[in-house]
Amino acid sequence: MVECVVRNWQGEEVGQTTLDLKVASEKSAAHIVHRALVRQLANARQGNASTKTRAEVRGGGRKPWRQKGTGRARAGSIRSPLWRGGGVIFGPKPRDYETKMNRKERRLALRTVLFSRSEDLIVVEDFASQLERPKTKELIAAIARWGVEPRAKVLLILPEQAETIYLSARNVANLKLLPANQLNIYDLLNADKIVTTPAALDKIQEVYKNA
Repeated sequence: MVECVVRNWQGEEVGQTTLDLKVASEKSAAHIVHRALVRQLANARQGNASTKTRAEVRGGGRKPWRQKGTGRARAGSIRSPLWRGGGVIFGPKPRDYETKMNRKERRLALRTVLFSRSEDLIVVEDFASQLERPKTKELIAAIARWGVEPRAKVLLILPEQAETIYLSARNVANLKLLPANQLNIYDLLNADKIVTTPAALDKIQEVYKNA
């Protein structure tokens, strides 16, 4: 269990909350997190790269010149892989990169990563009401008040998507917005700082409970 300081819109400390998650043992944590990360990145691959073999390239049915007597190297087709415009040897073909991992293991890896990032976790009071209308400049200023450096990559986790926050955050290159029930290993590891709210923490602990 980790105690987290709660800040308000102005960046002042106004209370505390807890993050209590069942995580992997120190011995197996790195292994299970690595497997979960590799699975996510592999499953994101489209696998639709494709090249044509000499059998699939159009043309090349006629022998370009006779076998003997020309002084040139013998050739049977203008679509040989050695020729420009010919087929590709051992080129890529469409394939499925999907990797399977048990649901319990995936959730254990997710909880382990989130718990390991507790030092980079910034908890703030619900601030949707502070943005009466979409205003990117105000959101960036608030993030700076919470102790985040300007160029840091920020993952903003909310209990549910608020329209004004989404519209304020969508144009910031180093800021990513995620609902609490759609977390993933890559974004948790890729962020320099993770900003969330007490309600989002409660939802995380409810959705990814120790199961």
